[in-house]
Amino acid sequence: MAAEFFTMGVRELQAGLKSKQFSAVEIADAALERIGGQDERIHAFLEVTDQAAHQAAQAVDAAIAEGKGADLGPLAGVPVAYKDNMNLEGTHTTCSSNMLADYVSPFTATCVQRTLQAGALPLGKLNMDEFAFGSSTETSAFGPTLNPWDPSRVPGGSSGGSAAAVAAGLATVTLGSDTGGSIRQPGSFCGVVAVKPTYGVVSRYGVVAFGSSLDQVGPFARSVEDAALTLNAIAGHDPLDCTSQAVATDFTANLAEGAAGMRIGIVPAFMQAEGLQPEVKAKITEAAEKLEALGAQLVEVELPNAQAAMSAYYVLGPCEAFSNLSRFDSVRYGFRDPGHKDLGSQYEASRAKGFGPEARRRIMLGSYLLSAGVYDRYYYPAQQVRTLITADYTAAFERCDCILAPTAPRTAFEFGEISDPTSMYLSDMFTISINIAGNGGMSMPVGLGAESGLPIGAQLISPAFKDQNMLRAAAALETVYGPAPIAPAFAPKAGE
Repeated sequence: MAAEFFTMGVRELQAGLKSKQFSAVEIADAALERIGGQDERIHAFLEVTDQAAHQAAQAVDAAIAEGKGADLGPLAGVPVAYKDNMNLEGTHTTCSSNMLADYVSPFTATCVQRTLQAGALPLGKLNMDEFAFGSSTETSAFGPTLNPWDPSRVPGGSSGGSAAAVAAGLATVTLGSDTGGSIRQPGSFCGVVAVKPTYGVVSRYGVVAFGSSLDQVGPFARSVEDAALTLNAIAGHDPLDCTSQAVATDFTANLAEGAAGMRIGIVPAFMQAEGLQPEVKAKITEAAEKLEALGAQLVEVELPNAQAAMSAYYVLGPCEAFSNLSRFDSVRYGFRDPGHKDLGSQYEASRAKGFGPEARRRIMLGSYLLSAGVYDRYYYPAQQVRTLITADYTAAFERCDCILAPTAPRTAFEFGEISDPTSMYLSDMFTISINIAGNGGMSMPVGLGAESGLPIGAQLISPAFKDQNMLRAAAALETVYGPAPIAPAFAPKAGE
């Protein structure tokens, strides 16, 4: 990809298209060439869709040639790629699992379809933790994605491929899904803007479900504006998803208003949490001071039940995962172990071999939690905790416009460094409560750690359906920190 393309944002690409400085086909060719030359270094892509990208590019160029440049969609000519739990007709949708290794999508997810209708150039499907179960992309059946900032470290997860592709300049925008932090945590680890909108803002139809009451689709980008423009394209009611809501917000409308007059909530318990690295705490404290210097008012707020979010999540999540994964029975589709004469042994062998260790762990945990005698002791209390956490956020937002907190307790860890599942789950200690409550949340890069030299993300949390609050605060921070840089090893060289 020519340097002038892979460093450009959405507005810049579209301005060049409309003025005919270059064509959408040239953008597509350059993007595909860059993926072919660079992706082997990080393994972000599982499938590249050359033909679909060219067809979309030709449609954009034809519209411009016909004088319809003013009517181009909000993502026209923009290279976009998708987490591999999102169906795109004619492509493999594997969820990075052997269970779906040969599955070809017969339809397209609404969120993907809306990017295509907006003129995006679809580059392909991106690596992830198997069925979104993980925080490192290490559970992918097809090998991990590497962090573009340091290939010895994880990119985060479960949307690790989506975050890494943007950080390496392999796509301008990508889509991921977030069930307990799977957009925001890899966004922090890879140093990019990563947005989980309020539950219901984006349709989940056609996205392979993990936790149906928790999942939400959102964008990765290198600027707040690019993420907001992508939200404009994919948000809104979908009759195919009964949880989706009619959203008429222009997510770019208040990005230039600055932080002056905003009330930014600070949660003391988050800043004093055990396991929070000093360099992360220092950067979040610095970001708060920057917002205050920009005219915002810092307000301490309490979330007294947030400490129970992890426990509630690891009841609700596995229960919903158990229910959702029961559809993979190896009869209608999916991996089927050969040579079995009865249905029971075929089920057992196929699911044991088709699912990886983490998927099997969550299936068994969900099965146990939903069993007779256990359900009442765990599932009901978890739902009660959910109600309390939601009420806590409602009360907090009576005192502030958005909350500033760490995205992750630490910077990206090395491959194999965390082998204990419980320790891995703690990677999402600051993100899970937002999924429990359904609020919007995003990660905004605020520089590199003084000790590690790795990216650190500040998390901004908004009231439900007021995602523009966090985007406005993030845009204000971006005037200080700048848009997310491409990882140095992938950045354009001098004279390129």
